[in-house]
Amino acid sequence: MERTLSHAALPLSSAKSRSAWPLRLLARLGLWAQRARTRRQLAQLDERLLADAGISRCERLAELDKPFWR
Repeated sequence: MERTLSHAALPLSSAKSRSAWPLRLLARLGLWAQRARTRRQLAQLDERLLADAGISRCERLAELDKPFWR
């Protein structure tokens, strides 16, 4: 006789992790969009505003060189 696992037979944590992936994906996409947006804003700041924020030119360039997923 062949046995198959139904969703009810799976541990609760496995079922939860499977159902939570869309939310995790949306959260990750939102984080990436936020990083891209803040880096665009950082790129538009002039030297005076960077100095007011305590950000050096090298720090700015290092942040702008990062891809959106980092």
